[in-house]
Amino acid sequence: MRFVDARGAGGALGAALESYGGRADALVLALARGGAGVGLEVAKRLGLALDLVLLRRLLVTRGPLEPSCAVSLAGSLFLDELDAPTDEPAFKHFLEGALAELEAGARACRGERPPLDLRGKTVLLVDNGVRTGSTMLAAVRALRSAAPARVVAAAPVAAREGRAVLEAAADAFHCLASPEPFGHVGLWYEDFSRPSDEEIRAMLEESELRP
Repeated sequence: MRFVDARGAGGALGAALESYGGRADALVLALARGGAGVGLEVAKRLGLALDLVLLRRLLVTRGPLEPSCAVSLAGSLFLDELDAPTDEPAFKHFLEGALAELEAGARACRGERPPLDLRGKTVLLVDNGVRTGSTMLAAVRALRSAAPARVVAAAPVAAREGRAVLEAAADAFHCLASPEPFGHVGLWYEDFSRPSDEEIRAMLEESELRP
């Protein structure tokens, strides 16, 4: 299975997630940047609200599969516990810069939208694909801090090892294909371009026009 682009993949993924359609307690969070187009089409297909997850890796003290991250979660900041001397001047300067960069990126993509309250919600966490699962795993970890009712991870395509990671971490994981050998996510798209800030803002605006 090879997808034309992120939006085409999102349409197909949305069809596989029909059981979540129209639910007042559900919404879609797309991992920006690559997952934005997928998330838009899933949200449109299911008639759900769409927002974004932006992630900034900070440290890899726990290994490459579980980097410590800062996450902008539908407009709210989540920061992993850091195994580092946060009062050390050089690291403090690095951390302040990383958080400012994450905040600026979230503002550029989300505009002035207020943060969403995710408590008690069923959150469909969507990306364009999964290789190791580390990115989506960090997003799941951040989401748990917001006390949603369920975290449902989904991607059009996933490597076998990444799929196993997310099946263990999320309440459910859905994907359309797990080809082997996998390589990298971009191999499974004809157009693997990443949307700009302006294009992501336009996607959020488009999602708000749902009937």
